Amino acid sequence: MPPVDNRLGKPAIGLAQHLTFTLGSALLLMLLYSLLRLALLAYNSEQIGDTPVATLAEAFGNGLRFDLRLVVYACVPLLLALLWRPAMNARGLFRAWLTLFASVTLFLGLLELDFYREFHQRLNGLVFQYVKEDPKTVMSMLWYGFPVLRYLLAWLLATLLLAWLFKRLDLATRPRPPRALSLAPATRRSPWYAHLAVFVACLLVAVLAARGTLRQGPPLRWGDAFTTESMFANQLGLNGTLTLIGAAKSQLSDHRDNAWKSTLPDDEARRVVREMLLGADDRLVDADSAVVRRDYTPPAERTLPVRHVVVILMESFAGHYVGALGAPGNITPNFDALAKEGVLFERFFSNGTHTHQGMFATMACFPNLPSFEYLMQMPEGGHKFSGLPQLLSARGFEDRYVYNGDFAWDNQAGFFGNQGMTTFIGRGDYVDPVFSDPTWGVSDQDMFDRGAQELAALDPEKPFYALLQTLSNHTPYALPEQLPVDPVTGFGSLDQHLTAMRYSDWALGRFFEKARQSPYFKDTLFVVVGDHGFGSNEQLTEMDLFRFNVPLLLIGPGIQEKFGARRDTVGTQVDIVPTIMGRLGGETRHQCWGRDLLNLPEGDPGTGVIKPSGSDQTVAIVSGERILVQPRDMPAKVYDYRLGAKPSSRHVENAPDEASLKRRLDAFLKSATESLLDNTAGVVDAKP
Repeated sequence: MPPVDNRLGKPAIGLAQHLTFTLGSALLLMLLYSLLRLALLAYNSEQIGDTPVATLAEAFGNGLRFDLRLVVYACVPLLLALLWRPAMNARGLFRAWLTLFASVTLFLGLLELDFYREFHQRLNGLVFQYVKEDPKTVMSMLWYGFPVLRYLLAWLLATLLLAWLFKRLDLATRPRPPRALSLAPATRRSPWYAHLAVFVACLLVAVLAARGTLRQGPPLRWGDAFTTESMFANQLGLNGTLTLIGAAKSQLSDHRDNAWKSTLPDDEARRVVREMLLGADDRLVDADSAVVRRDYTPPAERTLPVRHVVVILMESFAGHYVGALGAPGNITPNFDALAKEGVLFERFFSNGTHTHQGMFATMACFPNLPSFEYLMQMPEGGHKFSGLPQLLSARGFEDRYVYNGDFAWDNQAGFFGNQGMTTFIGRGDYVDPVFSDPTWGVSDQDMFDRGAQELAALDPEKPFYALLQTLSNHTPYALPEQLPVDPVTGFGSLDQHLTAMRYSDWALGRFFEKARQSPYFKDTLFVVVGDHGFGSNEQLTEMDLFRFNVPLLLIGPGIQEKFGARRDTVGTQVDIVPTIMGRLGGETRHQCWGRDLLNLPEGDPGTGVIKPSGSDQTVAIVSGERILVQPRDMPAKVYDYRLGAKPSSRHVENAPDEASLKRRLDAFLKSATESLLDNTAGVVDAKP
């Protein structure tokens, strides 16, 4: 009869039964992760577009390798049990561990359904960023923005099912007890050296499976999932739990260790960046200590008769859905009308894909860099930059920052207060708002009404600048029950998002109606820009340009007569401050990592460096109709792209300008990173 575990009074588990249970558990987990990938595909089916079935099948094939790595992690305790015979009998502990592992990864898979729909990325550092923020706000956002109870119920039921399946597998792989006592000698147990040999063999298989590849060099990397021209299929091939583990490693390490690593010599990098950013009207200063600190004096004929500046940062104001940029659906009729009064930039991009980056890039004119995506919350965020607060405070401008929500979020009050802003009007300063969302705060209508009130109360003869920041176009959307606009239909899962965008546009139009009645209006430069875009049903290039493309609109006295109505110059948010200072005129000393977009040399196509938020280290440089995308530790890709009514992109093999674009991108990131780390990014060098 089979060997008996004397302590349990049950037949002891043999090598064959243990290996069968391990293999069965691994197959069950592999099935679970394939089903989660199928669920992600179905939930985000609008992303499929014209992707061939064969491409999606390739994504599932790639996914098996990533899933197998995760399964190896789950099976480590079972493999270690091979070294000690009594440990193989601890089936109850193994079932509990496997159920827990499967349940946690299942929870992450359910979370990823909406995470991918929102960010077009698998789980990454954004998860930790939200967790570090105000827990009450984050929980409120999840509760009101997503079907939490439905997901929790599905997770609980699926966990119970998994526990039952592991138990059935346990029972099916146990030795059967004898039907009657027998005087026959007991089956001999496997000797220790058999266990050791099997363990070594299983270890080799596990290592090979975890590596995911037979090639020499590095093991399986995220780039190994990027084997198709479909960005959705490539992302589908990844495993969200593994991408989250990778992000956790980055979070736990010193963030400076994850900064951009360049191969360019310092002198060459500085020279290249200065060629990129310095123009005929710039005079370089402090060249030994600062990279691009300069005195800028725009020609008098390119200035405007303006005294005040109002920057309006629109939440998720994606250029892909702006009518003035060619989008259908009449989502932004008020912005479209305003665009006829000013200069509209058609190829403008956010520096990141999170409001955090939009704020510091727009107002502090510092770029979004690898490892410093959440600059305002990092020690380096305490440095002095040369943004709008510094430059205009030095000229005696009064300031206002009007916002729907809490300034503690993203450390806005701390960061901008340190940069020189003094007056903040936030969530707690509104009296009897039209609508107050339990998560974020008051509606855009309330914010703009308060903004108009604050600006009208200022002395129009004294210069001021203001930042008005919207929030309603963010999950869960802070919209009044009785909407002043018709809900958007016909865009599938984006209908609610676009309805919120239409509402924000309505509130923007209402603000301008009030502003026109105030005496300051005729002397004001208005800057309307999106903080970032959001995903569409298709992805434009590997960088997903729809998440970066935002409109930039400048409205001011005589601006169209001097500069025309439209510009196709490439620009990003770090170009906004130099462009504002160029319209105000006079000499300005700054170290912005952008240029005055209305004072570029003839024929200059413009240049911008962009990077997504989260732990993704992919970066890109855009110049004219060309973009080079550089993933970390992977070959770069060059695309031709087109925005507007008929967006498109085309991968360009062996592009003649690839080497030049890579060199400029490398130099920009290296120089900006070193400037930040050396604390020399401001108007003057920091004191030691």
